Amino acid sequence: MGETEIVYMESLDPSTLENYLEKMCSFEIPCFFVSKGLEAPQALLDAAERQGRPVLGTQLGTQEFTRRFSSFLEAHFAPQQYLHGSLADVYGVGLLYIGPSGIGKSECVLDLVERGHRLVCDDMVRIIREPGETLVGVANEELGHHMEIRGLGIIDIFRLFGIRAVRKRKRIEVVVELINWEDGAEIDRTGLADRTTEILGVSLPLVQVPLVPGKNITVIGEVIATNHLLKLKGHHSAREFNRRLLEQMKQVDYIDEVSE
Repeated sequence: MGETEIVYMESLDPSTLENYLEKMCSFEIPCFFVSKGLEAPQALLDAAERQGRPVLGTQLGTQEFTRRFSSFLEAHFAPQQYLHGSLADVYGVGLLYIGPSGIGKSECVLDLVERGHRLVCDDMVRIIREPGETLVGVANEELGHHMEIRGLGIIDIFRLFGIRAVRKRKRIEVVVELINWEDGAEIDRTGLADRTTEILGVSLPLVQVPLVPGKNITVIGEVIATNHLLKLKGHHSAREFNRRLLEQMKQVDYIDEVSE
């Protein structure tokens, strides 16, 4: 309630105002806010008291308070879930590593941190769907920026690498799935078909990385991030290479036809 509502209530006769407020407070309204530091009318306080409706005040103007409070409610009631994985900020791109337990997600992110990138959270990633179909990964307050490295134990990334190696939240832009190499498995070798996965109803690019001994998955992670940035700029390396190859094949076919 702002200045307009307060002035209107003061213009009504006491009996009419009391009837209006009693009926209004009978609805399941969580609370009332009075903006601009205005004093709530006594009739409102009495009716709210009888119905058990809190009356709160704010020094903010009505529009500013509505904007801030709406943003708070959107964030507080936004769809969210916890996902087993590791989230890192690589060249400004949020890479969410997923895969079976013990496959090396934490070790990969640890190596990325050592190369100057940033850890958001490890093991348990809290994902929030914000307006505009944006997924944001948030660090777990209890776990902080700790990591479990098998054979080594729990380590504190903040204390080991400093404030520049961590951040509290990051938009998730690419999902990187680490999988065990299997002979005969169908693995995308060209990158022409853009795979996707869905989290909280939002479609995200998916990159599957098969693991074999000696494979440098850290450098691959950096390339995934930079390749994603190129795609955002309109450059799709695999499709551009495929287009040039097809054009060259057409030229060869044309030359063969002319020679015949």
